[in-house]
Amino acid sequence: MLAVNALDVDINGTPILRDIGLEINLGEIIGLIGRNGAGKTTFLRSIMGLLPIVDGTIRFGEEELNLLPGYKRAHMGFGYMPEDRRLVPEMTSEQNILVPVWSTGIEDYMDRLNWIYKIIPECEKFKEMPATSLSGGQQKLVALARALMVGKTLLLLDEPTEGIAPVLAQRMGEILASLKKEGVSILIAESNDAHVADVIDRTYVIERGSIVES
Repeated sequence: MLAVNALDVDINGTPILRDIGLEINLGEIIGLIGRNGAGKTTFLRSIMGLLPIVDGTIRFGEEELNLLPGYKRAHMGFGYMPEDRRLVPEMTSEQNILVPVWSTGIEDYMDRLNWIYKIIPECEKFKEMPATSLSGGQQKLVALARALMVGKTLLLLDEPTEGIAPVLAQRMGEILASLKKEGVSILIAESNDAHVADVIDRTYVIERGSIVES
């Protein structure tokens, strides 16, 4: 499904990722585990086309993604949940979830939204609340729901359980388990896989911008 081979990425001339290789098969949940600063976020942003690559390839099926503009990822069904959530504070929770609809022109978005609310019913409960009024954990759920709106083939989640209350971190693990049953392919970048270890099929360990164990 997704195959990354010998990926090199620099930021402002500084090498960040070197010779990264990783594969995700259809319906798999893969863990990318490493300390802060190991290169996890850079890797996810590279897959999404938000950072240019120096060398290597990123293939999705028969498509070589590094030859395509970054915005194409969303149109290919990639959903990205950044670590800092990036919700629009002036919008309600539901409006934030619907942002990909307006940017990609999803036609059957109400069916997709209702499906998301079945997976994450909490989001329906506070759909009319401003994003700024939610707790950090609730904001993570909204950010996940927004990623799901467009992420029909692949989800890239950056630290989904980091910095939230243990009960919500456990809930996040339950939601990911539900998505696994739905056949969603997911790449989870975490510093610690304690709350998601039960749903991960395979794990890659990243240190100083390189995969050291898989």
